[in-house]
Amino acid sequence: MKAAFYDRTGPAQQVLVIGELPEPVPANGEVRVRIEWSGVNPSDVKARSGARGPAMPFARVIPHSDGMGTIDAVGSAVNPSRIGQRVWIWNAAWGRACGTAASHVVLPESQAVPLPDNVPGEVGACLGIPALTATHAVLTDGGVEGQSVLVAGGAGAVGHYAVQMARLLGARQVIATVSSPTKADLARAAGADVVIDYRRENVVDRIREATRGAGVDRVVEVDIAANAAIDMEVIRPNGIWVVYGSGARQFNLPFFPMISRNILVRFFIVYHLSDADRLRANAVLDDFLRRHLLKHNIALRLPLASIAQAHELVESGTAVGNVVVSID
Repeated sequence: MKAAFYDRTGPAQQVLVIGELPEPVPANGEVRVRIEWSGVNPSDVKARSGARGPAMPFARVIPHSDGMGTIDAVGSAVNPSRIGQRVWIWNAAWGRACGTAASHVVLPESQAVPLPDNVPGEVGACLGIPALTATHAVLTDGGVEGQSVLVAGGAGAVGHYAVQMARLLGARQVIATVSSPTKADLARAAGADVVIDYRRENVVDRIREATRGAGVDRVVEVDIAANAAIDMEVIRPNGIWVVYGSGARQFNLPFFPMISRNILVRFFIVYHLSDADRLRANAVLDDFLRRHLLKHNIALRLPLASIAQAHELVESGTAVGNVVVSID
């Protein structure tokens, strides 16, 4: 099979190789998926670059946890009726050597989720990390119904979905921060009531104005290290601070202001969702997809031969939206 892989960490152009590898065979409880689209996420480029440490977890890694394709073979204990089913994939390369940047991947059948027929294939490669992260962020701890919600980075891969999810799940008010007029348009079109350009405006003042001084009930945070001070100023007492990302390994939070206001801080990583949380998020996401309720922002579609360029775009943060790679 054709695949992109690396056997050492480092710059994308130097370590990513495209070549032929043996076609995998599904074992008991597994399915084999013929990949059409592979999603590139920040976690993929961090692993490849060595940002999480230079040691290779496996002798050779086929990157990318997200993808979309069609099941073309099944192992024992899997219903053969699944052959021919369009699916989207989660956690393909999380703790595993073989991800979706290849013509085929085998994985436990639960990690290949049916993709509604009305959903384009490239969208399926954006669901495992961006869409599910957003969905869980607004569902956790009672959900957002009736709440005022701040989505940091409301035009990003996760934030764009989070704005929509918050609106669809009954948030009273959705506020988004962005870094440019173009991103402001994206967040506004996704359903944000208030959009704040943090490079041009005072975020705290604007949020206080928008909430009439009450603050927000929930923050969905992409970078707690960068935004902790702002979040502390705008979250109301008994508010929920949902954190899925940080631009730094370590950061400081003020103990007494947080405990005195009963702020709940919910850290989570989408790779480690409990079975119950994942099933709930999958069900909500599937419902929205089938009803055509979501807008999808795919910044760029590139062929597998340009995988290094795809990694560089995600790594630089210049891509406004999701980057996907076509395997065929």
